[in-house]
Amino acid sequence: MLLNLNDYRQAAQRKLPKFAFDYVDGGAEDEITMANNQSVFSRWQFIPPVLKASPKRDLGVNWFGKNYQMPVAVAPTGYNGMLRNRADELLACAAAKAGIPYIQSTVSTSSIEQIGCHGNDNHWFQLYVLKDKHVTEDLLKRAKDNGCKALVVSVDAVHFGNRERDKRNYARPMKLSLKSYFNIATKPNWVRRVILPQGIPGFGNLKPYLPEQYQKGVGGATYFAEQMETELDWDSLAWIRSIWDGPLLLKGLIAPDDCRKAIEVGCDGVMLSNHGGRQLDGTISPILLLAEIRRLIGPEPLIFIDSGFRRGTDIVKALALGANGVLLGRPLLYAMATAGEQGALDAMNLIRGEIDRTIAQLGCCSIADLKSELLFEV
Repeated sequence: MLLNLNDYRQAAQRKLPKFAFDYVDGGAEDEITMANNQSVFSRWQFIPPVLKASPKRDLGVNWFGKNYQMPVAVAPTGYNGMLRNRADELLACAAAKAGIPYIQSTVSTSSIEQIGCHGNDNHWFQLYVLKDKHVTEDLLKRAKDNGCKALVVSVDAVHFGNRERDKRNYARPMKLSLKSYFNIATKPNWVRRVILPQGIPGFGNLKPYLPEQYQKGVGGATYFAEQMETELDWDSLAWIRSIWDGPLLLKGLIAPDDCRKAIEVGCDGVMLSNHGGRQLDGTISPILLLAEIRRLIGPEPLIFIDSGFRRGTDIVKALALGANGVLLGRPLLYAMATAGEQGALDAMNLIRGEIDRTIAQLGCCSIADLKSELLFEV
């Protein structure tokens, strides 16, 4: 019985080959940051008032002039095709049914056009800035042409993290070990769902730009690693702002002063993140700085946050501390790997139920009622 998001994690672990599960589930080096991301929520405890009627709750939020059904968005995640065929499209469709934004990654398996053809008006695009400005400009044009409502620029993966758990499944870069192939042989249903429909998944967004030697299989990963802009700076962000006229969010910030700068150069909001513990091990969990950042940038800019959220209570704590919304990544991938689009939708509805129950128990009728006074910091 799948009662919570961790149950989906366990189900996904049973269904996926070890290399695919470790890619999603693992973090950098000793995975200290990843563990802290989940344990940190116990630092705040609720102070629930009583005798406050909240018979009907409204979980809706308005971001950039559009109403969404709850303060949650699907985080941008890459290479989901190794979990299930058309995984990105399944997530996007589930998000549309749940009434929340789907943020598509630059390195998604499906292309911007494949997501856009579903006609969802909850489609946002996440950009990794590449060295070739013409490629970056074309990605933004494609995002605009396909109806993406907001742009999310990630800035915390210019240098890839040392993901040792992931590496142990490979004999050498991009070449699975013999042990991994034996493990795949024990997962025939995964082979049927992932490999048989279209072969080894590629990178749909990058395909138009890939040289011939990178067109097959996971060759796009090599191209992407070579083309990542390693000299990304504030001038780069100003350039992006000059060519993107829609809502703009900067993702991967933790330092309060960086958040202030992002708003000063024209961002409409920030997304606080340590990349789910997949980059620099030993990094602080972003929720520890959330209240300070809200005070620094003021009430108007949107603040989203991710890294370690697994419960509706976690999400409510972040909202009470000043966040406008929470991004969910791994948990929805576990659910999608377990049961496809319906699994992802069930997980979204599950977390909605947890949020609703929590704010009811706090005597609140809407997300706007959540205040820091409902929390005690231990």
